[in-house]
Amino acid sequence: MTHPARDLLTTTTAELAPDPQSNPLVPRIADGTAPRPALAGLALEQTWVIPADRRAFLHLAERSATTDPEAAAFFRTLAEGEALAGERLDAFARACGVDEAEAASYEPLPGCQAYPAYVAWLALNASPADVVLALTANFSAWGGYCSTIAEALRDHYGFTDEACGFFDFFAEPSPELESQATVAVQAGLDGGRLDETSAHRYGRLLQTYEAMFWNALSVTP
Repeated sequence: MTHPARDLLTTTTAELAPDPQSNPLVPRIADGTAPRPALAGLALEQTWVIPADRRAFLHLAERSATTDPEAAAFFRTLAEGEALAGERLDAFARACGVDEAEAASYEPLPGCQAYPAYVAWLALNASPADVVLALTANFSAWGGYCSTIAEALRDHYGFTDEACGFFDFFAEPSPELESQATVAVQAGLDGGRLDETSAHRYGRLLQTYEAMFWNALSVTP
């Protein structure tokens, strides 16, 4: 028996899977050749990304609470996840040698901050059901990157479990979130609130902005 929402999530994720060449940094982290300043840059950029995405997800949850409660539940879970990830980020930053003064004076890279800026645009402008589909497709690649980074930080950089906790969190599958995404996409399909063309467009742009993130970090000396 087919499941339209699950099938759509699977096919969209496959269609939007990034080109392996679009991320030059993670392979270097994986083999231990990425310089430590690039790791510090990753930590510093994430201190901007995480709170921005959390606020965007909260706004999406608020927007959709009445008209699309299934999507609202998905976004609330995302916001809670960003808060938990943020609590784990400090340990990674410290392991990279980032202190409070450096964090306070850091100037974020435009190429890294294009992604959260676009998530904020989606929070203001896009249909919530479309965003659920686009984000779920994008998160598949992000989770894989985090799994690779977590393993490499231990194997090549001597980081502790605590320092790797940020990446462990995102690398771990979330059956609850997957279930909520499926329910939200199905509700969007049933209610005529999901536009597959728009969702695909949003997902493509999210993947492009994520590639910009990794490319911007890859030029860190």
